[in-house]
Amino acid sequence: MIPPAPRFRTSLPPIDRPRFEALLAGVNQFGHDPDTGGHNRPSYGEADMAARAWLVRTMDEAGLAARMDAAGNVIGRWGPSHGPCVVAGSHLDTVPDGGPLDGTLGVCAALEVVLGLRAAGWRPQLAIEIIATAEEEGRFGGMLGSQAVTATIDPAWLAAAADTHGRTLTDTLTAAGLPPQRLGDAARPAGDVLAFVELHIEQGPVLEHLDVPIGVADGISGVCELELTLTGEANHSGTTPMSLRADAFAGLAAFATAIEPMLAAHGTNESRLTIGRVVLEPGFAHTVPGVARASLVLRDPDAEVMRALRQACERVLGDVCRPRRLAHQIVERSWLDPVRLDPALADRIAAHAAKLGIGYHRMCSGAGHDAQIFQRLCPSGLIFVPSTGGVSHAPHEHTSGAHLEAGVRMLQAVLVDLARCTAA
Repeated sequence: MIPPAPRFRTSLPPIDRPRFEALLAGVNQFGHDPDTGGHNRPSYGEADMAARAWLVRTMDEAGLAARMDAAGNVIGRWGPSHGPCVVAGSHLDTVPDGGPLDGTLGVCAALEVVLGLRAAGWRPQLAIEIIATAEEEGRFGGMLGSQAVTATIDPAWLAAAADTHGRTLTDTLTAAGLPPQRLGDAARPAGDVLAFVELHIEQGPVLEHLDVPIGVADGISGVCELELTLTGEANHSGTTPMSLRADAFAGLAAFATAIEPMLAAHGTNESRLTIGRVVLEPGFAHTVPGVARASLVLRDPDAEVMRALRQACERVLGDVCRPRRLAHQIVERSWLDPVRLDPALADRIAAHAAKLGIGYHRMCSGAGHDAQIFQRLCPSGLIFVPSTGGVSHAPHEHTSGAHLEAGVRMLQAVLVDLARCTAA
């Protein structure tokens, strides 16, 4: 159970913005592309593992008990060496050419909070653990780091998981020095983690549109990742009449144009269907595509709506393929159910925002986060700060310094509360 909320009369220490910015820069030196301004830390790749090693050293030098667990999660503990703890953090891996804040913000903010409290002489009655989770961005279709901690890895999925280049998860783990058979060692027993709190950029335009500095998430949409394959016949583009083609891309394009009608018929205003990657074979300008492969990601806060959309995708793909003489296949790479985050913890976060005089908005997260996996183990909370222009997963991802500081202050207040921190 989350400990009862104490009443604090002592002012909290100020946020050290230069130190916090140095932590962000420290992580973002790894995988930075100076040509695009983006960051490339694919999970368990060289840059990702180097960033994790840097973080372990940084935590260790700061006097925290730092380690990397069997799944590659980096953990730094402050406070009692034994007993239950409160966990805060996010992830370090990025999408290709991603931004500087997605995930990294939550890790560095948690570390800044702990460093600031320690420097000011505060002490936690319950340990605070900072976590930098591994493989949150779904390179292999899941959130392996937090799934390992919560003991929710599906063995069948683990054995079959591979990235879009065909590299298997088990081979990738082995190459990173993380034997797949040891993943179970990362699991935390019931009662060991009392609460998990994650600070993250919103990755959307809502908070900026409302001119509100803090979002408090009540729930997180589910995510289903599908792989579509349409197979026709490659042929000469000049000699094959349009009416006699089995054009795989034409079928995929017809499916894409059916997405909005599908959402209108079976979805809600929170539903999302996204084709994010397309590969055509043989991929030559003068050849009719014989094969079209595409990713399709489905999101909604309601599992029933997700299932209805999943079935609609099957039907519509068949409907567009049959008249075009195309074979088709849908493979489900992963499914994460929608999650309602702990309502008592969300109320508590909102109460801290009110106490600090920081405006907030209660909302659902359309993107997946580690908090949804941790909710299976303990009460979990998710705090958002605005994304400038609603942009994320891109080099120009940005949040103003004032909004970043507001987010770190919110995280500080919540952690002081949950870990029963007291001033010297």
